Amino acid sequence: LAARLACAMKYSANVTSSRRKQRKAHFSAPSSERRKRMVAPLSQELKDKYNVRNVPIRKDDEVMVVRGTYKGREGKVTCVYRKKWVVHIERINREKINGATVQVGVDSSKCVITKLKLDKDRKALLERRSHTAGAEKGKGLLTASEKEAMENID
Repeated sequence: LAARLACAMKYSANVTSSRRKQRKAHFSAPSSERRKRMVAPLSQELKDKYNVRNVPIRKDDEVMVVRGTYKGREGKVTCVYRKKWVVHIERINREKINGATVQVGVDSSKCVITKLKLDKDRKALLERRSHTAGAEKGKGLLTASEKEAMENID
């Protein structure tokens, strides 16, 4: 019983750890929340440049598919279909039996953003989420006296 309680411990009473409730919250999420949940990792060059791991995907970003049938294919995002939790990428489509071509939805987490469409809001988001921004303000860094005090602890 004690082992069970140890692994099921919660830190906040306001947050649920129930799988059932998490799934309900995910699949019934409003569009504004789906935007935040539909993120894609940045390529290594963009990670190094902006010090951000991932950003919400948007139309006109250039992406590369890294998993699935279309692995290795690159293209521009033509549509972020929040209702279906997928993104449509140009040149990734298939032919239906009746001859019509339809775009194939790709999960945003299976893409890597290779080129960002930057506007003032996106730049502000990157600036806000940058990991070096906190270091510049001195957050999380110890002063010389604090370091000395830490070293003198028995």
